[in-house]
Amino acid sequence: MKDGVRIAVVGTGAIAQLTHIPVLSKLRGAKLVALCDNDAAKARALADRFDVPDVFTDFEELLDSDELDAVIIATPNHLHEPHVLSALRKKLHVLCERPLSLSTRGIERCIAAAHKADRRLVVGHNHRFRSDVQALDQFIRNAELGQVTSIRAGSLQMKHTADGWRNRRAESGGGVFLEHGFPLLDLAMWLADGPNPIRVVSSMRRGRAAGSVEDAMQVFLECDNGLVLNIDVSWSYVGSEDRWWFEVHATRGSARLAPLRVTKELNGRAVDVSPSGAAARESPFLQSYRAEIAHFLAVINGEAPYEPPTDQVLVQKVVEAIYKAADDGKEFRF
Repeated sequence: MKDGVRIAVVGTGAIAQLTHIPVLSKLRGAKLVALCDNDAAKARALADRFDVPDVFTDFEELLDSDELDAVIIATPNHLHEPHVLSALRKKLHVLCERPLSLSTRGIERCIAAAHKADRRLVVGHNHRFRSDVQALDQFIRNAELGQVTSIRAGSLQMKHTADGWRNRRAESGGGVFLEHGFPLLDLAMWLADGPNPIRVVSSMRRGRAAGSVEDAMQVFLECDNGLVLNIDVSWSYVGSEDRWWFEVHATRGSARLAPLRVTKELNGRAVDVSPSGAAARESPFLQSYRAEIAHFLAVINGEAPYEPPTDQVLVQKVVEAIYKAADDGKEFRF
């Protein structure tokens, strides 16, 4: 790996075009050597644009190449687990877009396979790598705001023009919650250090056709450490613009993202202690993916500690409970 970690991107949809491919084409220590997609024309056009040497339309053929150290999996959700397992069997390091699998057992299989292959498996939760989130994390880890009591988050999207597979539950695993609520849930659980859930109440609006996905979801989750989490997502919002929010409430302060604002109780007064320079020149979206992929490289090279994604088992259990509570129309207790 002296000339850089040799990486292939599998799946050349929107997220790969906007983040993985352009970031890898310029990132020091990485060598983007191949793209793989069943749409050969699209993959070839991207390869030509970013000077990527090889294009594959068959995933197994890509894995037979001797020119690879790692792959980034950015295929439709239902293909994540089988693609991860195949790559690990070939002794490749893997960065997989969320979710790692559509089931808890599937996540456990992926983690076990990575351990058996002695390779690094990382799940793409880019929000964790945002510079504003990293700053907020330090406030929470250092207990500067006291105990976190509630997190309120949401994403309201005006129009939904998603790809076909995202509208089919068997392939996507869910609709707007899997697309926009899942990353908010993961971020909340990560910042709160993985508390144990007690109960969840949720409601969703889903189409009547068999296999249709939800276009709106509201979630209330209570954890054993007193944390309460509220998530509200929709991709059929009627408004003047999209909305996104993430707020943390604690016993001695509060914070919100985009932009980062932190308020702390000092001598009985609420004082703005927001870090200076919290607003980065680069968009949080692109910056987070750049940092995420750089972290993946550092883990592969032994320059950053590796933690198997065991936390995703708990997050997936919560996701499954959220959908069950919504389907059954009653509270789910863990």
